[in-house]
Amino acid sequence: MTEHDWPSSPSDNELEELDQFLRAHGGEEDLLLDGVHGLLTALAIGPVPAKPEEWLPDVLHEPFIDPDQGQRVLHLLAHLNDSIAPELETGAYEPILGEIDDDDGTTVYTARGWCEGFSRGIDLRASAWESRLGSDTQLMELLGPIIALAIDDGVFEADAEFAELSDEEYDECLAHIPGVVAAVAEYWRNHPPSAEEQRAARDAAASRRPGMQRRRGGRTLH
Repeated sequence: MTEHDWPSSPSDNELEELDQFLRAHGGEEDLLLDGVHGLLTALAIGPVPAKPEEWLPDVLHEPFIDPDQGQRVLHLLAHLNDSIAPELETGAYEPILGEIDDDDGTTVYTARGWCEGFSRGIDLRASAWESRLGSDTQLMELLGPIIALAIDDGVFEADAEFAELSDEEYDECLAHIPGVVAAVAEYWRNHPPSAEEQRAARDAAASRRPGMQRRRGGRTLH
C-alpha cells in the first residue's frame, strides 16, 4: 500500500458535520460523536469483526428523509470507521472526547461518551470478551485505565466501592487511552479467539435485540 492509498483520518470539518447530524437526530440516550468513536474503536480492536449492519442500529435511529444526506452520513461513518486501524498502525490514534463545563467555569475533557460507546462495542461481542476476561487477567489489566474512567463517569457499576479519581488521576487515565487501545488490539492479534468463541460471539450478535443500551450519564456534552 502506497502513501496515497493509505486511508486518511476524517478532517475537523467532517467530524463537525457528523457531530452536528448526530446531535440533531439523536435522543438523550443515543451516542454522540465521541460515543460512536468509542463504539467503532472497541469493534476495531476486538476479537471478532462486526459488519456495519450490526453497529449502525446503535448509531442511526430513524430513516433518512433526504437520500443525499443519508449517503453523506454513511460515508462519514465509514470514513471514521476505516481510519481507526491505520491510526493504530501509525501511532496516530487519539480518542474523540467530549467537553463539559467544570464547577469553576473552565472546560474540561470527559471520556464518558467515549467509554459508553466502547462498552456498547464490547456488548456486540460480549460472549467473546466475557469468556476471555474471565480466563485471562492480562486483558483486564490492559483495560484498567478505561475501566477506571468508565466507573468514575458512571458508565459501569462496580461491585466494590472505588474512590473517585482526582483530576490528575482522571487526566492520566485519559492520556493512557491510546496506549491501552493499541495494547488491546495487539492482545487479540496475539491471542485470537477460538472457533468456539467466534461462533458464540456471532450467535449472540445475531440474537441481540435492538434498543438494548446502557443509559448515558446526566452531564451534558457540548
